[in-house]
Amino acid sequence: MGTAPALIHPMTAEFADYLRDESRTTGTADTISFPRSEADVAGILRSLHPAGMPVTVQGARTGLAAAAVPDGGHVLNLSRMDRVLSLREQDGHFFVTAQPGVVLLNLRKMIASRRFETAGWDEQSLAALEALKDAPEQFFPTDPTETTASIGGMTACNASGARSYLYGPMRRHVTALRGVLADGRVFSLRRGQCFADGLRFRLPLADGSFVEGSLPDYHMPQCKNASGYFIAPGMDLLDLLIGSDGTLAVVTAVELALMPLPNVIWGATCFFPSEQSAAQFTEKVRADMKNIAALEYFDARAMDILREQRAAGGVFARLPDPGGMGAAAIYAELHCASEAEALDGLRTLAALSTAAGGDPGRSWVARTELDRETLTFFRHAVPESVNSLIDKRRQTVPGITKLGSDMSVPDGRLLDVMELYRQTLAEGGFEYATWGHIGDNHLHVNILPRDMAEHARGKELFLRWAREVTAMGGAVSAEHGVGKLKAPFLTVMAGEAAVDGMRRLKRAFDPLWQLGRGNLFSEEDGK
Repeated sequence: MGTAPALIHPMTAEFADYLRDESRTTGTADTISFPRSEADVAGILRSLHPAGMPVTVQGARTGLAAAAVPDGGHVLNLSRMDRVLSLREQDGHFFVTAQPGVVLLNLRKMIASRRFETAGWDEQSLAALEALKDAPEQFFPTDPTETTASIGGMTACNASGARSYLYGPMRRHVTALRGVLADGRVFSLRRGQCFADGLRFRLPLADGSFVEGSLPDYHMPQCKNASGYFIAPGMDLLDLLIGSDGTLAVVTAVELALMPLPNVIWGATCFFPSEQSAAQFTEKVRADMKNIAALEYFDARAMDILREQRAAGGVFARLPDPGGMGAAAIYAELHCASEAEALDGLRTLAALSTAAGGDPGRSWVARTELDRETLTFFRHAVPESVNSLIDKRRQTVPGITKLGSDMSVPDGRLLDVMELYRQTLAEGGFEYATWGHIGDNHLHVNILPRDMAEHARGKELFLRWAREVTAMGGAVSAEHGVGKLKAPFLTVMAGEAAVDGMRRLKRAFDPLWQLGRGNLFSEEDGK
């Protein structure tokens, strides 16, 4: 391992890519480092601490809220911390510990093949690997659209994705983590071992010292939520670090609980004549079916973008025409113990589709892994196509970006929020496309501006949505985190007093305000 000064490089042109992430925004920085171990991270942070150098933590830079875009200072890029450190087995359950730079796609491959790079593993881990080889096939269920996301980044924003409808977000599957504070001190947290006392907390560190203070007193939305710090009286402090957007500590290792892979995984894409019928179908599926892992929505405009690619043939050529059953689509994924159960599930989906005005005869059914990958490709192709369209517009309007919402509402408000989106987008004359996790009342509405004036009006509309979604009891960010781009929405949702409490909480962990400056909120107040 190198010394901290040797690991820190000037931010020259060769590192220009590390000034941006998938939000398509660009920042500035003076220096950058690529640590490979917790010791490297601690050494780098200790060397930067006396000067109060701002530090932006990066993983794979797949985030959409600009949390990994630096705002001056130092970039701490964890992509080379990409090893699986250990494997644990307890009562037939398996737990894998990964460095933050491990990419989700690679982790999935290792778990599926049961093949890991075991250099440095202890005897307990090697024994657990042998047990894993004899056990039913396992998987890690958190399923963000971008499979090149890193485990550290997924932890930082409490990532979720399509299968969170059944399995919940990242938080549910994190059982332990290690981290380093801005001053280089190290801590380790395991679920069930360190709790707040009401709203007071005291986090023990490896050197015998503590971080202590008060949690802000506010109520989180009762729906899918990745907006600001997770807070609850008497909470497990592990949950405070998950979803903290790189503002409290640098995560250096994460232990993840694996699950047995379902025996049968089938998918079905159902088409509908209107968004209302698709929403009615969703509500009936939620009420009547227990073996659905994902419910994903695509509106007519999202499918229009794919229809433009019909010349390429393949799955897009089979999309129904928008005048009939092509006004909306829902992908449902069944996770079942047997084919008989899956067949019953398909019959139920067909009956519910018919009742909502759909035509089961036009549905696409995937019973093999190859067919399911085709439907998954459909899900991934929509945002990729939108990004490609915006990139073309940037050639003539360099400052333009798509505007993507990440808001969710409680059960019972799905039709209300869909009506809000449809009416206000029509009033503004925007070009847009909508897709996302309808099972969790969580849709991504993407405005596709044609000029900077429309871009500015779109941002104003998002603030209006933030206010109205908050009034519905919803969350302004359900899975992407707040980062820098959605910081104004957090204040709308939580209120100034709660955000000031979050500032005081951050200062207890990071008195010099070094980590993730600009993420969640500004430094003002909270002193």
